[in-house]
Amino acid sequence: MSEAFIPLHAIKGRGTATRLAHRFTKDVRDAWDDGWGTLEDAALDEKPPETEVTFEDARSAIARNDSPDIYFDYSVNPYRGCEHGCIYCYARPTHSYLNLSPGLDFETRLIAKRNIAAVLRADLAKSSYLPKLINIGSATDCYQPIERELRLTRGLIELMQEVRHPLALVTKSSGVERDLDLLAPMAADKLAAVYVTITTLDGELARKLEPRAAAPHRRLRTIRAMADAGIPVGVSVAPQIPFVNDDMEQVLQAAFEAGARTAFYTVVRLPWEVAPLFRQWLALHYPQRADRIMARIQEMRGGKDYDSDFASRMKGSGLWADLIKQRFEKTCHRLGLNRQRTELDFSRFTPPVRPSAQGSLF
Repeated sequence: MSEAFIPLHAIKGRGTATRLAHRFTKDVRDAWDDGWGTLEDAALDEKPPETEVTFEDARSAIARNDSPDIYFDYSVNPYRGCEHGCIYCYARPTHSYLNLSPGLDFETRLIAKRNIAAVLRADLAKSSYLPKLINIGSATDCYQPIERELRLTRGLIELMQEVRHPLALVTKSSGVERDLDLLAPMAADKLAAVYVTITTLDGELARKLEPRAAAPHRRLRTIRAMADAGIPVGVSVAPQIPFVNDDMEQVLQAAFEAGARTAFYTVVRLPWEVAPLFRQWLALHYPQRADRIMARIQEMRGGKDYDSDFASRMKGSGLWADLIKQRFEKTCHRLGLNRQRTELDFSRFTPPVRPSAQGSLF
């Protein structure tokens, strides 16, 4: 593939430098290497792509989950696409439905649901609504860089504090610390929990895997800030990638020392367009072990790049998956992680007042 000739400097600050065609594309055009370094010269001349934000008026807010391998019932995503640029992100293929590339477009062409809090308010006000755990930002990080200005996530938390509805957050960003003033009192009433993803403690590797997410040491500080504020905080050591991030035990130890008391993990998932993007990333960063890494991933997926079976898609199957599971469980047992579940209180929910359909006479 021509993408293999992309020089490393061309993807600085991004997870990928290619606008990989999505699976619904009818016509595909690809650059061609003529042997004279044409592709490298073009990459040198091309300016780094800037982030573009498009606003969208959402028609619904809550996505209902019926997957048995996911712990939450509902999710709300204020953004489509994610500037963090994690090369392994399983949500990349969702950009295909927008006729955009799961590659560079996913990181640079973002969609912000500007009315998301108002739509969620209407959903929560319905007489048929039953309160269940809502996870904010399950597909893409709700604290990615554009949240600093747009504050859509904060608007959702303000609403859920108002109606006393339990929530959970999973993030790689230190931006969650901005909302301690909302999350801390909610946590005191058993209405909030935060989970911070730390894929590795290796800063250099993290910059390659998750180029615009917070550095690992900064995420540990975020865990400490949450714990000091009395917020139940856990750590996600996801995804586990064989022969890439091999410091799971060290991450769990550091997170526990910072204040995390729960933990979970998944193994790397490569659905649809994520597989060729990840292969390209391996060819650029780890060419000597790329085949070995993919062989272990396929070993956990029944010989394929990915298997969507609910029974195995999160943790994989086979010898290598069992080894990862044993490492995780033994380390958690040694540290005392997951000894108690975070229990949230759904009895406090007070539905917002439904707007009157009858207009005023005066």
